[in-house]
Order: sequence, then structure tokens, then C-alpha cells
Amino acid sequence: MATQDLTTKAATSAGDAKSLSGTVQKSVTGSTTVTGGTGVDEPAATRGKTSIADVVVVKIAGMAAREIPGVYDMGGGLSRTLGAVRDRVPGGRPNVGRGVKVEVGERQTAIDLDIVVEYGVPITDVAHDVRENVIAAVERITGLEVVEVNVAINDVRLPDDDEGDSSGETRVE
Repeated sequence: MATQDLTTKAATSAGDAKSLSGTVQKSVTGSTTVTGGTGVDEPAATRGKTSIADVVVVKIAGMAAREIPGVYDMGGGLSRTLGAVRDRVPGGRPNVGRGVKVEVGERQTAIDLDIVVEYGVPITDVAHDVRENVIAAVERITGLEVVEVNVAINDVRLPDDDEGDSSGETRVE
């Protein structure tokens, strides 16, 4: 990740102060908290606080990245291997956060993605589409501003990569 300060001050202009009447806090447990006012004078929508855990941003970014055509898988070699084993265990669920790292501040977030692309797709186009989709999804769902999405292409899936596994034949008897 770039070494950026991901925390920002709450809005200070009069127009923004109406929409952000509360304060924003970063808790130690890895979540962002938006605190509203209290009392009957406050609008119902701003009474109380809302917390967004880091894992929420990880899952949203992972799902958004996987929606893009040309993305075969996510994560590095070891995490993909462990994920394949986990997926084969009965009752196991796929890890949508594999290959996603986030830093969440008070109002902003930065995201790192490790992806594997299909052979033949233009890598720069896939990275651009992934970046756009992840930013749109995270900003729409969480309300956090995405300051950057770094996409690392770790591997290319070749068309014949799965042939050896699916044939069932072995070289040794």
C-alpha cells in the first residue's frame, strides 16, 4: 500500500455539516464507527452509531473483483492451494476475502488485490475493470471513499492447466 494517511477530518463546511452531524471514530478492533447525535432533537437516522468492520470491506472488494470476466481466481499460490483444499471439505465455504488486503481509516479505505487472470484476456483491461467495479461497490455499500485499489497479477491460467487434473490418468501404475 502507498504510505498515505487514510484518516480525514469530518466535514467542516455548513452544507456537509448537515449530512455528517456525528463524529467518526476508528476502533481498535478494526472497524470504522460513525457516531450520530443523541436525543429527541436529532433525526431518527442519525441517532446512535454505525460500525463497519475491515472484514466487511474485504468481502465486498473480493466479490466485486470476482464479478469481472477474465478474473480466474484470487490470492497467491499458497493461499489458492489452501483455498482449493478448503473448498473440497464438506460444509466448507469459499473464502471471498482470499487475495484481498485493506486498510480502513475514518472516512477512507485503500485496497490491495492479488488476482489470477485467464490466458488471452488483456491484463490492463481486466485490472481497469476490477479497479472500477471494486471502487463502485465499496463506495456504494459502505460510504467510505476508496483512495486506491492496487491490483497485482500473480498468475495466468492457461487453457490446459486443468487437463492433467481432470483426466484421472496417472503416469505411474
